[in-house]
Amino acid sequence: MRAIKMTLYRTSKDARIVKYLDEAVRNGKQVAVVVELKARFDEAANIAFAEQLERMGIHVSYGVLGLKTHCKVLLVVRQDYDGLRRYVHAGTGNYHPDTARIYADVGLFTSDPVIAQDVNELFNYLTTGYGTGRVYRKLLPGPARLKRAIMERIERERAFGPAGLIQFKMNALEDADVTRALYRAAQAGVRIDLIVRDTCRLRPGLAAISECVSVTSVVGRFLEHTRIYYFRNGGAEEYFIGSADCMKRNLESRVEVLVPIDDTAARQRLRAMLDLQLAPNRNAWTMRADGGYAKSRADERDRGCQSALMDWLVVQHPSPAPRRKRRVPARYARRSPAPAVA
Repeated sequence: MRAIKMTLYRTSKDARIVKYLDEAVRNGKQVAVVVELKARFDEAANIAFAEQLERMGIHVSYGVLGLKTHCKVLLVVRQDYDGLRRYVHAGTGNYHPDTARIYADVGLFTSDPVIAQDVNELFNYLTTGYGTGRVYRKLLPGPARLKRAIMERIERERAFGPAGLIQFKMNALEDADVTRALYRAAQAGVRIDLIVRDTCRLRPGLAAISECVSVTSVVGRFLEHTRIYYFRNGGAEEYFIGSADCMKRNLESRVEVLVPIDDTAARQRLRAMLDLQLAPNRNAWTMRADGGYAKSRADERDRGCQSALMDWLVVQHPSPAPRRKRRVPARYARRSPAPAVA
């Protein structure tokens, strides 16, 4: 490994990631961390954390003036057998060991060279503050391109009419421009399924306005924190995950990232997640046209979409069987000492 770059929005003072970053520096690796000091409720912790990192010899920066750094990305440069290779992790959740136990999030780990180059451009922007002229081929970074890209894709889906399909999963839908665009798409007959945990400004089921819209909120054992953006796109489907909700502050005054998911297996996991949460189940609450919510009518034996998703993941990715101990040939076995003679 040659270098590590990462953004840090929230973490805990005893997070193991601190230990790993310290070990990397001690082993001569280049480590750079972009710390957001204004993470709500964690301001004091992040200031102390940044000072701790600097004492370790880690290069610490604080993002771009006037913008909160909310994206969750990590870049590792590694010397592989065939040369230098860059690995990227991009996720919807914070690098925080406590919230990782109770938040439902998704992340992508990839060595896609195009995504890696885009993330490298993002870190150059975060450490220098200069974003003009930067080229992103796959990432949708905010605030420069993110809102415009979402709006363009909604309008593109609108052109497909009843054949169009938009599915968003997020914490909140608050941005007025995105909400209006979704209403226009719904009036063109586009099917819109929203899974919104908190505030949602779009009302479903309004005659001639949003009849083909559904809004679901999932409440269960884990706090739903995942952001997924899906567009059918006439059969050329697009999946994105990232850190941004459709809120004005996220789209216009924060550094955010949406990452495309191209891998077939990863797309299948996202599709299973969306389908489970959109189906009637114990964890689902459905918004009515008046803005109120009604609990989903599920079978009495239903355990909820969160339990179903965990069961599905266990089937798809079972834990590896414990390794059998190798039998040591008798001639190499350590002999027990001879008993002492009285």
